[in-house]
Amino acid sequence: MELLERGRELGELAASARSALHGRGEVLLVHGEAGIGKSSLVSALKADPPDGCRVLVGACDALATPRTLGPLRDLTPFVGPRLAAALRAGDREEVFDALWEELSSAPGTVLVIEDLHWSDEATLDAMSFLARRIDALPVLIVLTYRDDEVDQGHPLARLLGDLHVNVRHLAIARLSPDAVREISAERGLDPGQVFDLTQGNPYFVGELVASADAAHVPRSVVDAVTGRVHRLPDEARAQVEQLAVIPSAVSAPEVAALVPGGTGALVAAEERGLLTVRPEGVAFRHELTRRAIVDAMPAARRIELNARVLAVLLDLDADPARIVSHALAAGDAEVVAAWAPRAARDASVNGAHRQAVVHYRAALEHADAFEPAERVDLMQAYAIELYVLGYDQEAVAVQEEVLRARRVAGDATALGASLRWASRFHWLAGQRPEAEAAAREASDCLVDSSDRALFALALSNEAQLAMLAHDLARTLELAPRAVAIARETGDRRALSHSLNNLGTAHLLLNRDEGIAELVEAGAVAAEGNLMDDAARAHVNLVWSLLDQYRLEFAERHLEAALEFSSRAEVMGLWTYQQVERARLHLARGEWDDAVAAAGHGREALPHAHCVALTVIGTAQVRRGDPQGDETLDEARAVATRLGEWQRTGPVAIARAESALLRGDASEAIAIAAPAHAEAARLGAVNQQAELAALLRHAGVDVGAPDVDHPFAVQAQGDWRGAADRWREVGAPYHEAAALAESPHDADLVAALGILDRLGAVPLARRVRAELRSRGVRSIPRGPTSPTRRNPEGLTDRQVGVLALLGEGLTNVEIAERLVVSVRTVDSHVAAILAKLEAPSRQEAVRTARRLGVLPA
Repeated sequence: MELLERGRELGELAASARSALHGRGEVLLVHGEAGIGKSSLVSALKADPPDGCRVLVGACDALATPRTLGPLRDLTPFVGPRLAAALRAGDREEVFDALWEELSSAPGTVLVIEDLHWSDEATLDAMSFLARRIDALPVLIVLTYRDDEVDQGHPLARLLGDLHVNVRHLAIARLSPDAVREISAERGLDPGQVFDLTQGNPYFVGELVASADAAHVPRSVVDAVTGRVHRLPDEARAQVEQLAVIPSAVSAPEVAALVPGGTGALVAAEERGLLTVRPEGVAFRHELTRRAIVDAMPAARRIELNARVLAVLLDLDADPARIVSHALAAGDAEVVAAWAPRAARDASVNGAHRQAVVHYRAALEHADAFEPAERVDLMQAYAIELYVLGYDQEAVAVQEEVLRARRVAGDATALGASLRWASRFHWLAGQRPEAEAAAREASDCLVDSSDRALFALALSNEAQLAMLAHDLARTLELAPRAVAIARETGDRRALSHSLNNLGTAHLLLNRDEGIAELVEAGAVAAEGNLMDDAARAHVNLVWSLLDQYRLEFAERHLEAALEFSSRAEVMGLWTYQQVERARLHLARGEWDDAVAAAGHGREALPHAHCVALTVIGTAQVRRGDPQGDETLDEARAVATRLGEWQRTGPVAIARAESALLRGDASEAIAIAAPAHAEAARLGAVNQQAELAALLRHAGVDVGAPDVDHPFAVQAQGDWRGAADRWREVGAPYHEAAALAESPHDADLVAALGILDRLGAVPLARRVRAELRSRGVRSIPRGPTSPTRRNPEGLTDRQVGVLALLGEGLTNVEIAERLVVSVRTVDSHVAAILAKLEAPSRQEAVRTARRLGVLPA
């Protein structure tokens, strides 16, 4: 049947599919309210795809806890053997690799995932993995979802926010009064009445028209659906109700077990337009139909029917998540207790941590069904999942129960393992004293344990806490012991973890053997599929290189690290790497980009949040934004609570710099002097050098540490040597600040040129004042107001990227044109979309032309 008023949408789908056939990948977001016709568009495309295209369709289900990789597992009969096997096994990395192989080797594939608002995390991760590589895939990915059900806190919102490359939105509109009139005329109905009741929603129109006659139009869609059901023969109505409690397509074996007579007994329901019957199974024509039937049932009837479904699913050894869903609906506590842990483990292995939490919580609601040892192991697994999701306080609370149970049980090894986890949970929650106490007790419990690898991990955990507090002597006492035990046992996790801490300590002391140790830590972890540990090694390497201002070296490692974390979907550490990217942009004077990258950490956990605030506040202060000091005060509050030098030191540096830019040398000294003393005590030589340079500028000469760092050169009063070093590393703001200390007018004028280009208003103002005090007459006036020149606050680089977007270039092509990395272009495009409040690249270009940022 022809779809009314959907010609444009079908044309766009077909055109995008043909583009995929010719090698251009794209993500098409098809969205609208329930019943708007998203599935009808997909069905039409699948029924008549462009020549040479294949269409794969998987659907998310309205389960209370979604099936892990459910819509992808639906595809197993239609894909190659490698992907089918990976989806059955549930190996996350293999699923990703096999997906890539399947789609890259078959140009013109259209992969449709319907109802993504009901998706599990693992499916969202898989879509994110593909979407970030869409430039290199000859595939059209169609994602349908109800946009009125996705708010900022919805899991789908993060995926939608990360899509910037080759992505388009296709919003589905309601039917017009003319279309409703055409449909209503077939039954002799009053089109105005039908439109008033439905407001043009196609599903509502269809249900009302199918259930009405000229004398009677149902008052609601529920009345329409239930009216059609009640007109079925009694046996057919019972079968429809039985199938309605299953919020997914019903497979042929399930239909055979639940419906006497199988699909042949469903003819009446199919003829009434309630069901779609295919050889592979049965589905309701629309989820709203199914939901209306379920909602009209008495609770006792729903329980009875779910119990029947549960029995069939158990016989068929179905997906654990489906079994748990129906067991909960049937009130079968025994089955929930038996299957929820399996569903949780399946979800966790595939990265669906939110679903794992729900399943563990369901299991633990029936705690009496488990032996004490099994119950505490489930609680431990539950706490770890909470930790992975960043639910720090809840993880700490659950872990306290775990520790109480471990102490009662008296197993020192098990207690030590849980204490090590408790230490991590406390640290994540910003509770350092509790973290240190748990770490010490863990090592004490495990020192005589036969599990030597676990003892190595406990020692390494202590070393990590020492390293994070910049107690490098303690780190170098503990970490080598842990490395030696880990090498002896061959345990990859212990070896990676301990090498990570050892390498970071060495780099914090500016000892380059730390680079090789961190590279080995990352490689060992990756070989063992320990993605969190591998990503942490990358984070620490980049952080240390940024501290040393080895910016090009840091960028090379950061690009590889972001690609690794993105592929492995280690999103917590990916967020931390984004704030490292913000530090890199800040060092290079790319302040808009720094603020945009730091934005990833604004809503993150405390440590990334603190770094983000510090970067944003520093950029604001350097540009003269009056909000800068307020942002740094917020950063100071977070840093003080965390209680680690890696947080308190940078905040003190930023606040002292702000005081100097305001001309308040006494406040700068009050902030920087105690911080300098603390840096000297800890041996934090890079921060010590920066604080010494700030103090010298404030009129206090504390000398410079013996370290090869541009700030150390500046702290010695060698402004020329410092300016040269800053120019070599590519840090123009610091170069200008060093030149501003010169006694020569020409150097101050050169500094002014750099500062004006960067928009560094406060320091530029001070340099101009100094030039005037020296009697210099021809002082450059400085730039015109950026707001007048560019009303959206885009940087010159971003305007350049916008122009290339206007030429239709992809991010890869823009990167080649500008001789930068694709990741850098991704960051620019994200900032452009945010500043112009544009949902797509095309809309950003249109907006820029309308505003005059680009020529019309």
